[in-house]
Parts: sequence; C-alpha cells; structure tokens
Amino acid sequence: MSIKAKLTTFDATMIVVSLIIGIGIFRTPAMVAAAAKTPTLFYAAWGLGGLVSLIGALTFAEIGGRFAKPGSYYKVVAESYGSGLAFMLNWTNVVILNGAGAAGVALIGAEYLTPVLFPGAAPTVLRVEITAVALILGLLAINYLGIKTGAWAQNVLSVLKVAMIGVLAAAAFLSQKVPEGPSALPLDRPWFFALGVAFIYVFYAYGGYQNTINFGADVRDARRNVPRAVFFGILVVLACYLTINAAYVKVLGVPGIAAAKLVAAETARATLGGTGHLVVSLAIFLSAMGFLNVTLMQIPRVYYSMAEDRTLPAVFRKVNSRTQTQEFGLLFLGAIILVSIFLLRQFENIVNYVMFLDTITLAIVSSSVFVLRRKARVAGEAYDGYRVPLYPVLPLVFIAVMLAVAGNVLATQTREALYGAVFFAVGFPVFLLMRRVSRRGDDGPPAA
Repeated sequence: MSIKAKLTTFDATMIVVSLIIGIGIFRTPAMVAAAAKTPTLFYAAWGLGGLVSLIGALTFAEIGGRFAKPGSYYKVVAESYGSGLAFMLNWTNVVILNGAGAAGVALIGAEYLTPVLFPGAAPTVLRVEITAVALILGLLAINYLGIKTGAWAQNVLSVLKVAMIGVLAAAAFLSQKVPEGPSALPLDRPWFFALGVAFIYVFYAYGGYQNTINFGADVRDARRNVPRAVFFGILVVLACYLTINAAYVKVLGVPGIAAAKLVAAETARATLGGTGHLVVSLAIFLSAMGFLNVTLMQIPRVYYSMAEDRTLPAVFRKVNSRTQTQEFGLLFLGAIILVSIFLLRQFENIVNYVMFLDTITLAIVSSSVFVLRRKARVAGEAYDGYRVPLYPVLPLVFIAVMLAVAGNVLATQTREALYGAVFFAVGFPVFLLMRRVSRRGDDGPPAA
C-alpha cells in the first residue's frame, strides 16, 4: 500500500518546529552554561551553533527537494552509498537516536508534569518513569488514528510551545529580577575547548530538522514545500532559541543557569512566582509531547523505506489505506521507546550516546547532496527546485563541523562514544540477518 500526500506546507513547517524544539532548550542550557562558563562563550555557542544548523537545514532542504520519497533519511543513503551503510546509520537512528532520545524527552516531560500531578510528593524515579510511559501510550493512541490526526495534534502543540516560549521570554525581559553573584564562572580550560564542549549540547538542542525529509511522500508538492518548511521552520527555531537564552541569562546569569537543573522552571519561578512555575511546567510538558508526537509520525516512514529495500520485513511497509498509519511500525517504535525509558535514566548520558552517532550520521547523509547533483548532471536531468547557496562551500562547512563535534565527544566522553561506535558496528551483521529474513519472506525485487 502506497503513502498518499495529505500534509500541507503549514503542517510540514510545524513538524520542523517540533522536530527541533523538544525538551532540549529547557534543559541543555544548563549544560551549555556549565561548559561555556562566561556569557560571551554561552552566546557564541548558541549563535554559532544556530548558524551551522541553518547551513545544515539549507543542505537538507535541497536533499528533500531532490528526493521526495517516504523515509528519505534511509533511502537517500541507500541510493547514494548502498543499503548496508544506510541500514547501519538508520539502525542507530531508529533505535538509539530516536528510541533513547525520545525516552529522554519523555522522562524530562514527566519530571515537569509529576509535581503537578502529585503536589507535595517527591518526584521519585519510579513515579517519573510511570508518568513517561503514560505519555507515550497516549500519543501512540493519537497517531494510531491516522497521519492527519497526528498532524492536527502536532500543529496545536507546536503553536502552543512557541507561544509559551514567547510568554516566558517576555516575562523575563519585563521583570526587574537580575542575577545575584558573579556574572561568570572561572574558565578552567582554553576558551576554544570550552566552546567545543558547549557545542555538543547546543547541537543536540538544534537537531531534528533533517528528519523532515522522511515526509517526502506525505507532503503535497513535496519538491517545493519540503524545502520551504525546512527553511521557515529553522528560522522560527532560531528566533525562539536566541530569545529564550537571552532571557535565561538576564534573570539567572550564566552561573545560575549552570546550577539550575530545570532552567525554564527556575526562570519562571523568579519572574512569575509559583503560578508561573506551574504554567511553564505544563507548557514544557506539552512541548515534550509535541516532540514525541512528531517522532511517532516520522520514524515509521523510515521503516517503510527500509522494508521497500527489503532490509526490514514486509510487515513494516504495511499502511492502513484509510488512516495512512503503519500500525505495526508505530507499535514497534513505541515498544523501543518504552524499553529505553527504563534502561537509560540519565538525560546527560542519553545526550552523549546520541550526539556521537547523530553528528556522524548528519555528516554522511548531508554529503549525499554531492551524489544527487552528480547523478542528475550525468543523467541530464533538469531540476528547477531549491538549491543550497554557495555550493559546495556550505555543505562542506557543515560536514566539517559535524565531524569536529563527533571528535569532541570522542575526546571528552570516550566511553559513551565507543558504546555508540560498537552499536553502529553491530548494525552490519544485523543488516545481513534482516536482509536474509526479509528476502525469504518477499520474493519480489526491492524497490528502486
């Protein structure tokens, strides 16, 4: 069963916003501040990180325009570099990056929601985990109803999260509250090393836009509208991130941000009192819901592409003709996230596992723009869609930065990075096994 295009440009733009603005901007500023130490390096990390992410978004906008197919994050690598590498990258993508990453977001959303549900009670690990499980089950039910139902929920959640970021920032700038104590922490390492460590967490917060290309078959006139959605979506996110981080510094200062586990809630408490803390906690919970919802929407499309290529069993490409839901794939992804909730309890560890794999994957997938252009030139194909400006300089800059961040993770969190590398390598024997199993159950040729 093929996938039918049902999503509008606005739907796709809101998908980009929620793919990026999950929970990271409410949690990772503390890690960035702890690494950067000074306001100058803190702002530099977010500003330069935003610029590099914009370059990456422009690169993926061209990939999405040239390659408007379902699950393109797999398919474009398979056609550029072979199914083996595509499987290994997406094996890490769909299990670690989105399983563990979504689990981390669910846990943080539950951390904010648990005190609201159980006022006066300590947010124990078990209570937070149970709340996170309930969130995932609720979103699974919504997405099981269909792609348009999931998109409608996505639009509401995306608009709400952007509005609440604006409310929190406005409250901070209008407040008379100023940080107490020193404006910076002692810089105990060279500034460039501190900035490099800060980038690890900044790029975690900015990541996600690349997955928009997985909706190539869902978006109407995808060749034109996917690039537009990526461009407008990343601009919205840049405005939100730079504004809210300036608000955090204005109220808490860099030392205060570094010491605050839940920085958005601390900012709200300082500017709006107890009521503000409650409101922002609910808003952050809804932001987490938005990210989790879009994850449940897009990852099954990767399963679809992998099943078309016969690197997953055919059951993964089954689509309900009425709802456009991949029911088996959706439930499979939900199971991965639920298991990850109980296996990975520390958000910082999840970030370290994710970033080493994610930056390498981003570098490889973004490099496919060179292959796509070369193939089009050799075949004499005309392409009148979006092209990344200053080609090939901008894609090369993006790839170089991603590899540098991966090297930084390897140098500073060696154990976690090596675990990620081992998991990536395990993907090859799994690929051989899945290809054998899938071909045994499907005698037809793989999709082109």
